[in-house]
Amino acid sequence: MANQEWKNRTVVTEFILLDFGNGPELDCFLFLMFLSIYLVTITGNTCVVVLAVVNQHLHTPMYFFLGNLACLEICYSSNILPRMLLSYAGGDRRISVRGCFTQYYFFGCLAGAECYLLAAMSYDRYLAVCEPLHYPSRMDTKLCLRLGAASWGSGFLSNSILTFLISNLDFCGPNEIDHFFCDSFPVMKLSCSDTRLVGFVTSVVAGVCSLPPFLLTFSSYLCIIATVVRIPSATGRKKAFSTCSSHLIVVILFYWSIVVVYILPFHDTHILPNKIFSAFYTILTPLVNPLIYSLRNKEIKKALQKHMRKLLAF
Repeated sequence: MANQEWKNRTVVTEFILLDFGNGPELDCFLFLMFLSIYLVTITGNTCVVVLAVVNQHLHTPMYFFLGNLACLEICYSSNILPRMLLSYAGGDRRISVRGCFTQYYFFGCLAGAECYLLAAMSYDRYLAVCEPLHYPSRMDTKLCLRLGAASWGSGFLSNSILTFLISNLDFCGPNEIDHFFCDSFPVMKLSCSDTRLVGFVTSVVAGVCSLPPFLLTFSSYLCIIATVVRIPSATGRKKAFSTCSSHLIVVILFYWSIVVVYILPFHDTHILPNKIFSAFYTILTPLVNPLIYSLRNKEIKKALQKHMRKLLAF
């Protein structure tokens, strides 16, 4: 009797991701839009990684972190967008249960790693701007490697716990996930198990991964802005404010989207706003990060122009 009940409760072997909508006309438009976004994201972030590795004068802490961020964004986008593109191109929105949990695992790991990596980058900029005399001795190669390893390791460790908890839930139908990727709360809503504990742990882990790094990042930029205000040159102040403000806007969008989706009570949230907020940190952030952090940078521009001239001459 117990075995029969267990078999009846675990009949779901695949999920169906509903993405952003149905219909041939909408599918064609969304396919072209997301294909363009994916190509621009991969191209921009790959350029940053290659330039940071190839150019000797870019082997500094700032470009070490930018290279890590670009590499992370490539993995981030490649975990979500290719499956969406295939579903819009072929109309098959199915994904196996194991494939769904695998996608969620890597998504959560990379999202957590990005939270800590942005905090490490802000600390690096704080030392460079606010304590320039101590910067070379404090932000040495050993500390860079430690901060980079801690960022990646923290993300992968934290989401391993959540993936284990969610993968042990029972799914007995329905199997339609009203989202564009396998995320924790949309998947939990399909479970026939009690998900209150898993939902609570997910919110706690999301809070630990987002709120402390956000506070560190925000306070670092406040200190940077306070230092920039004292710059005597008006041109220097304007340039620094422009850079800091663009960085801060991206950071606030990224962290706030995570807070809205994961830390607010999941049973009170609505699907459409969650999809929009999720798109901010899964699709928009990887697209704009290379433009905001790297490709506006003079040294990156010079290195890119140098290699483009060599390529054209060849």
